[in-house]
Amino acid sequence: MHRLALLTPILLAIALPADARPEEIDQSLSACPPGGDVVAVFTRKREIWLCRDGVDTARIPIALGRGGAGKRRAGDNRTPVGAYALGEPRPSRQYGLFIPIDYPTREQARSGHSGAGLGIHGPPRGQEEPAYPTTAVDWTLGCVATGTDRDVEAVAAFVRRYRPTLLVR
Repeated sequence: MHRLALLTPILLAIALPADARPEEIDQSLSACPPGGDVVAVFTRKREIWLCRDGVDTARIPIALGRGGAGKRRAGDNRTPVGAYALGEPRPSRQYGLFIPIDYPTREQARSGHSGAGLGIHGPPRGQEEPAYPTTAVDWTLGCVATGTDRDVEAVAAFVRRYRPTLLVR
C-alpha cells in the first residue's frame, strides 16, 4: 500500500468543520497528527516536528523558501504544502545531507503544479556562522532547511528508522 494512502486517516482526523472556532484551528496546526510516523513541517511556526503516534519526539527550527509556503510552479521559490513521500537521505556537496521530497504528487502534477529537486537539508557548505543563512530568515529556493548539521542528521535518522510521511501545513 502506498504511504500516502496510509496517511489518509490522519488527514481526515485533522480536518476541521467549516464552522470551527479560531482556537480549534490554531490547536490543529500545532499538534502532531494522531497516529503514525510523520515528519510534520509547520510553516507558520517555522518548525519541523518528528512525530510518533501523535507525540512529538523533537522540534527543530527551519527556514523555508524565500517566497513562503504554497508552491505551485517551478521557480516560485515557495515550499510546497501537502502530504509527501520522503526519499532516502543522501550526502550533498552543497548542504551536507539532503532528504528528497516527492513533489509534486500525481494529483498536484495533474492540476498544474511543477518543480523538482526539493528536499530537507542542512546549512550550505563553505560558509561559517554567522555568514550562512540560518533559520531566522526564509532563504531557500523552496526546500526546508535546518540551521545545523546535527538537526538535519536527526531528521535523517528518523526518516531512515521509521520511513515517515512528510506533512507540510
